[in-house]
Amino acid sequence: MIKALAHISPETDRLSRYMAAAGRKRLPAAVVERVRLHILDTFAAMVSGSRLLPGRRAIAYVEGLGGRREAAVAGSRIVTSAANAALANGMLAHADETDDSHVASHTHPGCAVVPAALAAAEKVRAGGAAFLRAVVLGYDVGCRLTRALDVDALTAAFRSTHSFGGTFGAGAAAGCLFGLKPVQARHLLSYCAQLASGCTANVRDSEHIEKAFDFGGMPAHHGILAATMVEAGFTGVDDIFSGERNFLDAFAPFPHPEELCADLGQRYEVTHTNIKRWTVGSPMQAALDSLEWLMREHGVTADEVDVVRVHLAPRASRTVDEAPMPNINAQHLVAVMLVDGTLGFSSSHDVARMKDPAVSALRRRVRIVPNEKLAAARPARQAIVEIDTHNGRTLSRRTVTVRGTPANPMDRTDVAAKARGLMEPVIGTRRTSRLIDAVLSLEKLDDMTRLRPLFVPRVGGKAVP
Repeated sequence: MIKALAHISPETDRLSRYMAAAGRKRLPAAVVERVRLHILDTFAAMVSGSRLLPGRRAIAYVEGLGGRREAAVAGSRIVTSAANAALANGMLAHADETDDSHVASHTHPGCAVVPAALAAAEKVRAGGAAFLRAVVLGYDVGCRLTRALDVDALTAAFRSTHSFGGTFGAGAAAGCLFGLKPVQARHLLSYCAQLASGCTANVRDSEHIEKAFDFGGMPAHHGILAATMVEAGFTGVDDIFSGERNFLDAFAPFPHPEELCADLGQRYEVTHTNIKRWTVGSPMQAALDSLEWLMREHGVTADEVDVVRVHLAPRASRTVDEAPMPNINAQHLVAVMLVDGTLGFSSSHDVARMKDPAVSALRRRVRIVPNEKLAAARPARQAIVEIDTHNGRTLSRRTVTVRGTPANPMDRTDVAAKARGLMEPVIGTRRTSRLIDAVLSLEKLDDMTRLRPLFVPRVGGKAVP
């Protein structure tokens, strides 16, 4: 028989105590401001995602499940169980590539953590301040988890860093709102370890439905499932990160348990998370920054373009080179931006535009160049765009620091503007303004359920194919 551990490892002990105390922790003002923006950005992704195919499937699915009225589903009138709401809102948040991303951990924390925290907060009628602290904790735990497993090794083994980190982050956030004690936090971590799953085959999902589930819906659901079970009295393994047959050894040949608590309470991962300026896949952010600069500074228009070369790191180039979805397809996005003079949510998601003659003609002149030097460049996700014009000019722009990254952040004006563009077509101008104002002053909100009416769609809101 395998014996229980006589002692809890220092990492698990410290992490579980930190998790149990996080609901009472005073956060630095700069962290509070950043988490407000990430919550707003995720809410906007949820609302806009409710009109995309993955979101529509998720809403229809949970509507059929019924469930106790505990939490709301964005972009609908559904109030269902916390677990069902977390699943649906997680899928909505990653219904496309609008949500935030954390480079060092290879995760999209917001689409898992925020929906789980929102569902838990509604279930217990928590206020905005408690919700903020729970979200911060979720980012901290989830983003550290994949580094403890060794991000590169996990990715090389085709494990989904997004699902693994998201499950632990969502569980930590929900557990914080339920007020779990240190021993319960350890059991929560053990259930998250059992529920964490996923492989990177989801990148082959051309309709983004399974990917929305894997990145957002599944981890949000599993995280709140683990938290509600422990809250209900489920016990489990006291230390899932050490001892015989532990989680780290199961998934990492050379784990780094020290990463679980590295700079905990000093380095807040939400401040190291990207908010996307462009509502498209992460690999295209720098390229579109470069293209916008060339169009603005040199007045480049579609009519004068001969050839466009987009230099990306090889892995990124493989992801976006003639991808089946318009908001990930590099050639298509470049062509649409040149033809329209800008790029918004509607234009980047319009499937019909992929057959537009003007866009298609220009798209054929866009070349993707895998560039090994960009793979090693730091900061990551750099891009170079070169344009040859009909009159013989060659214009070039390299974006090193992408807009929306911690080194070049979007402020509340930028994020609010992005949120308006995403939410107004679904919930209308008035509700959008009220929701933005509420999120930017969340600490004043006494009960998160008061936000429910603001997520309800306006009459006649259109779905995007």
